Amino acid sequence: MGKRTPLYQSHVDGGAKIVDFGGWDMPLHYGSQIEEHHAVRRKAGMFDVSHMTVVDVAGADAQRFLQRLLANDVAKLKTEGRALYSCMLTPEGGVIDDLIAYYRGPQRYRVVVNAATRDKDMAWIDRQADAFDVAVDERPQLAMIAMQGPEARDLAVPLVGIEWREAARDLSPFCALETDTMFIARTGYTGEDGWEIMLPGEAAADFWRQCVDVGIRPCGLGARDTLRLEAAMNLYGNDMDESTSPLVSGLGWTVAWEPADRDFIGRSALESVRGDSSKPRFVGLILEGKGVLRNHQRVVVAGHGEGEITSGGFSPTLERSIALARVPAGDYDKAQVDIRGRLLDVRVVRPPFVRNGKSCIDL
Repeated sequence: MGKRTPLYQSHVDGGAKIVDFGGWDMPLHYGSQIEEHHAVRRKAGMFDVSHMTVVDVAGADAQRFLQRLLANDVAKLKTEGRALYSCMLTPEGGVIDDLIAYYRGPQRYRVVVNAATRDKDMAWIDRQADAFDVAVDERPQLAMIAMQGPEARDLAVPLVGIEWREAARDLSPFCALETDTMFIARTGYTGEDGWEIMLPGEAAADFWRQCVDVGIRPCGLGARDTLRLEAAMNLYGNDMDESTSPLVSGLGWTVAWEPADRDFIGRSALESVRGDSSKPRFVGLILEGKGVLRNHQRVVVAGHGEGEITSGGFSPTLERSIALARVPAGDYDKAQVDIRGRLLDVRVVRPPFVRNGKSCIDL
């Protein structure tokens, strides 16, 4: 038996297929992964993400500590509730994990890191914190529900305390609101609008039921993966890890180079290859014919060399097989993928494939 979130029984009662996910018993789907995917793209779906690791960082050195720890710069966050996405790097520039950091007020932050990397993340964060006047507190008592889709926020607003509804409705993207019982963030992992809500674990099951009652469909890990792939959102362990840097993982935009004297962990390593035109490209692929693109398949680029698919699968929205891949440097828009010994044609495109319910690719 794996670890269980406060919503485990809700998933079982809802008929979910439960699978092991990084040591957690989590729902894969509730009958139809495809229908759950379309529910998020067309209306509203929700995911139990209570297995994610929520960490509060506070103290006199909180900002300075996170400026050292993260490749992005939390000093950009001037207003309470603002958030940013960042990678946490090794000294060699590899990605330990990706995360979201929220500014909660002077010298107070909240970061959310991945479940599968919890142990190494916490060990790394605690080790780096030793040199700073800062308290690092994990918050395992919190549950987290992600509601995503074009109608998700409108459906969920009545479930927020009446005195907070207007502020919740007016939240800008990558901003959060703290109420008396909830931490509501306009963030997500699907390429759709929505909220990620943190709340006490003992209140999660009742809130989940209320969400179902207003028409937000429960969804599992399967749909979450196809949605994030269409939106070209990286998955740790697939698209980046400690052996790859943000600069070859489509995440160069998350590295804050200014101010030039901010010495974040991994900076020197990244600067040494920043201007290297021979470093691999991180691209999208669309299969031109029949077949399925899968992780680790070989990508062959005539005249340039070979690369590898990092995340691949079928796109329910586009009804095509798509992938993210790390491929050789160069200017080209065609390649081939080795699928069971056959080289099949793919088109090289700039991701994402789908955002806000619409194709970003000219098919």
